[in-house]
Amino acid sequence: MTRQFIDLSIFLENDVLSDPPPLAPKITYQQHAETLPGFMAMIPGTTPDDYPDGEAAAAEWVTMTTHSGTHLDAPYHFHSTMDAKNGEKKASITIDEVPLEWCFQPGVKLDFRHFPDGYVATAQDVETELKRIGHELQPLDIVVVNTRAGSRYGHTDFVEAGCGMGYEATMYLLERGVRLTGTDAWSWDAPFSYTAKKIAETGDTSLIWEGHKAGRDIGYCHLEKLHNLEALPGHGFFISCFPHKVRRGSAGWTRAVAIIDDALLALPRN
Repeated sequence: MTRQFIDLSIFLENDVLSDPPPLAPKITYQQHAETLPGFMAMIPGTTPDDYPDGEAAAAEWVTMTTHSGTHLDAPYHFHSTMDAKNGEKKASITIDEVPLEWCFQPGVKLDFRHFPDGYVATAQDVETELKRIGHELQPLDIVVVNTRAGSRYGHTDFVEAGCGMGYEATMYLLERGVRLTGTDAWSWDAPFSYTAKKIAETGDTSLIWEGHKAGRDIGYCHLEKLHNLEALPGHGFFISCFPHKVRRGSAGWTRAVAIIDDALLALPRN
């Protein structure tokens, strides 16, 4: 079988809003001629005529957070401690400490596009979908969630679109050995506007970031702002999502890619 690569990442760009405006990345582009002064300063004595066609190098200056674009969140992002349910709690690992084996494993896709925006998926929802696709979770499976938000990327309502994964749904995965998850929505949890409304109605503040905060009990990572999950089957593929090595970072940018290859799937599990 021919190896097939499926890009699961969004663009990092100025013109499509993939974050609330205060968090949006900003890219400033430099054309080849614009960097000539810098090159001439680094190579004293040179003039523009010394460079072919008067061009140095194209470059970009980028202002963003480690949570811009498609990225992998470390347990440290969710809380200062993790693994309380696995014994004594310990300091949460940062993105540069995430085990590399977590980031290249067989993938599983849960299709939750039918759930309305703001819905909080339950453990039963996860179990039902796993039965539908005929998959039994294995330790270190990478589980990604296809929500309605995937179809709203590039639209003004993207940040408010999609269902979220609640505490019990997240723990269902973690208790079965999953350590890396992902979503095509802006957040693993339901959009904040829906959470705020529920808290106002019920007074239940445990709903704040409940999926993220599952990491207090069992440390895990998740990908946010994935894309093109509609192209994936329920299982039968690998996901590669190695993050940028930001020292002591809460997250790292990643070019998340799905790989469909029978030879890879036949390899022994770690």
